Amino acid sequence: MVIARPAVQAMPAYRPGRNPADLARELGIDRAVKLASNEVPFPPLPAVLEALAATAGETHRYPDNGAVVLTAALAERYGVDPAQVVPGGGAVLLCQQLAQSFNDPGTAIAFAWRSFEMYPLLAQVAGARSLRVPLVPSSPGGSPDTHDLDGLAAVVDDDTRLVFVCNPNNPTGTAVRRPELERFLDRVPETVLVVLDEAYREFVTDPDVPDGVELMRGRPNVAVLRTMSKAWGLAGLRVGYLLAEDPAVADAVRRTHVPFSLATLAQAAAVAALRSEEEVRGRVAAVVAERDRLTAALRGRGLEVPDSQANFVWLPLGEATAAVAAALEGRGVITRPFAGEGLRVTVGTPEEDDLFLAALDEVTSGASGTTGDDVRTGAPVG
Repeated sequence: MVIARPAVQAMPAYRPGRNPADLARELGIDRAVKLASNEVPFPPLPAVLEALAATAGETHRYPDNGAVVLTAALAERYGVDPAQVVPGGGAVLLCQQLAQSFNDPGTAIAFAWRSFEMYPLLAQVAGARSLRVPLVPSSPGGSPDTHDLDGLAAVVDDDTRLVFVCNPNNPTGTAVRRPELERFLDRVPETVLVVLDEAYREFVTDPDVPDGVELMRGRPNVAVLRTMSKAWGLAGLRVGYLLAEDPAVADAVRRTHVPFSLATLAQAAAVAALRSEEEVRGRVAAVVAERDRLTAALRGRGLEVPDSQANFVWLPLGEATAAVAAALEGRGVITRPFAGEGLRVTVGTPEEDDLFLAALDEVTSGASGTTGDDVRTGAPVG
């Protein structure tokens, strides 16, 4: 009998958000709303559709393994050398490449928790230890929702090879500011690679939250990870990229690249999207405005909602989380629960968000045994 590695057998399966069409059929309703995966609510950019149509006739050939055109476009956009750029089939794949490139079994990866759920799984597959540092409240008396950078620096030991700082943090949406982040980077040993995971950077409006690319410059042990799945609307095509101050870091990650994993269509779409930056900025502005409206509406209902710098909001519901998420789903609204902790809700269109708010009002009115006080305090439900 063939047996997988114990670390792999122990891994929980990744659970994507439910398909809204399936839920609608199950509930017998015309439409369900998915606010679970942090996608933007806009169709593909016109330039992207044109690039896909123009490139479709080339899909009988392997893609450019080096993604030369995309690499050059990214290098020009960020003012770096192409040798510092590593495109990949989504930011998650690049996270995996980072672990493969720098972690031997027995070494360690440090990160805040809760943060991006793939970090501990990457460590598990690599045979590395997970150094998890609990979040702290971003406001006095609030729920834990932001990085404890002093605590993160303190856990880094001689075996640590990677530190992930998700900024803004997924799933809480909070972001650490320049002074704290600069102090943290100055404390981390130069032998440890700090990866600033900025999947939601385009949605940041707080001027005190620094651009990781700026902080990277002059720091050879810092790299920046970004994605085109969110603001750029390419979630279905899987395009991410890494920028490294030290070209040797980029070279190491490039060596663990799965050949031809960045598809021809994905490369063409990414280049076209980069050329549509002004249109993307307009879409981001609309998401940010709706984020502010949704946050105000939730706070007006007496709910604790931290300031989000991403395209989602976080409701720290504690033990009520799973029940609230299930009740919302029963009303055709799919959100992302983190059992015992909180609910992550993607910013959708105004119509979608109004449907969510209406469903939430039904849930908190006690229609399913849940009271408004239960939700506001995170008390167990049912």
